[in-house]
Amino acid sequence: MDEVIQVTQWLSSITPRKKAKLFFFTTHADAPSPMVGSNDVDTHEETQLPLATTVALHNFKNIDEFLKKKVNTFSCYNVIENEITKTDYEYLRFYSACKYLDVVPPFLDLEKISAIQNKFEMTDEERDYRLLLDSADLVLEKVCDSLKPAGVSQMWTALRKDRNLIRGVKTIDIIGFFVDPNPTGIKECLFFFIVRFLQKADKINRVNTNRLERLIAQCDESSSCEEGKTIDFIIDSLRFYPTGLYPFGFCLIMCVIEGRDGAMQEIEKTMEISRHLGMITHTEKNPTKETIELVKKELMKPKYQFYSSFTCWFMSHGDSNSMVLADGETIEREWFLTSFPDISTFQLKPKVFFMVSCRGANKFSLKGDEFEGQSATCDYYDIGSALIRNRMLDITDSVRDISYVQPMMDTLVAYSTILDHLSGRANTHGSIYVDRACVLMSENISRGRSLTEILEHLSQDLHEILQETMDEDRIVYKQACHYDSFFRKTLKLPYTRHPKEDVHSAPQ
Repeated sequence: MDEVIQVTQWLSSITPRKKAKLFFFTTHADAPSPMVGSNDVDTHEETQLPLATTVALHNFKNIDEFLKKKVNTFSCYNVIENEITKTDYEYLRFYSACKYLDVVPPFLDLEKISAIQNKFEMTDEERDYRLLLDSADLVLEKVCDSLKPAGVSQMWTALRKDRNLIRGVKTIDIIGFFVDPNPTGIKECLFFFIVRFLQKADKINRVNTNRLERLIAQCDESSSCEEGKTIDFIIDSLRFYPTGLYPFGFCLIMCVIEGRDGAMQEIEKTMEISRHLGMITHTEKNPTKETIELVKKELMKPKYQFYSSFTCWFMSHGDSNSMVLADGETIEREWFLTSFPDISTFQLKPKVFFMVSCRGANKFSLKGDEFEGQSATCDYYDIGSALIRNRMLDITDSVRDISYVQPMMDTLVAYSTILDHLSGRANTHGSIYVDRACVLMSENISRGRSLTEILEHLSQDLHEILQETMDEDRIVYKQACHYDSFFRKTLKLPYTRHPKEDVHSAPQ
């Protein structure tokens, strides 16, 4: 069959709502860089004009032409070995969006997809199409689904009132002030136009969504929300880090085994919980400084741009300032913590570090006969109102900026013990902190709890456990853990999602 006819038939089989979503996912705002064929040229015409004309004319002709052009580009594209190009990235995004929406063209060359994935050096686990979807766009899709046409229309009216923001933008004028978003697919086009416009104007990104939240907050709840949804519910969904689809993120496990009884148990537990959370995991046993440098270099590869979060478990001996590596050398804990968050592939994404080591020799010792012989380190232990707001400082958009971000932002560091104190271990089961952390995460995974809630529970749980030193003094003591957070959103743990068990239901 002629390819033109195939493309026409494919487009005619897609509903207007799915066309709008396919366009949105395909014109993703943040492409990995640097890439061959990528530059800073304004893509305003490509990403916003088709949406604007569709809303204004109630006609999907320009979106159809955009999708046809994409298909034709991919059909003629020759995959070049080694070099990663802008088209490679776009091809993967287009394929994953089609797969997610259940509209994969029957004529799409899947061998090219595989060849491109080879260039990205993707493992078998990483070839799951869900990794290629942008989790922030998926959150925005759900927000759109929660709003009625009237709600999106009210957002548009509120946006149009911001003269400083819209001044001189031609696509704004194309749509006009009054919009009828009721025809099928027009609501989606208008909402996605608003989102892409705010992104291009540097008003929102995957972390900073305040400007979008303020538009939604101005909607009338009775007429703007779909059944069962509220304005608060919709806004709250934007206040979590977008990690809603498999995989939850990338997990790096570094564990010094030499001289650390129970270290293999630590590895097994952290690997099990990371798989339970739906993470793709890499383990480094007995890391050295050279190992750490190689891992950092690996994490800078383009494929890691597709991950929505980063987690690192580092387990070793240590003191107040440093950690002991497998070869006996030490590294400064501060150096380790500040070098990883600066990796560009994980910017604007949550980064969590579990630092499991002693930070000194001090102990919170317990005195008295009732504590003798009681500890968890023996082998058998197993594991506001408007009135108030009106009195506050008025922070205008002119003094807000989301372009420049401190490297440590969106990072959380969880320590197994407080400064200058011991981090307890069981004789055969390894770190008690690791054990309890894995247990609590496993127990809470299906309850929709946030990571910080679980860490607070962990702090309570760990501090109840009596431990005993393994020297001749046999001192009974307690351990206190804590965390430092630079998070700007809440990181909620996912429900259990193993790739083979996740049954995908295509959006409407």
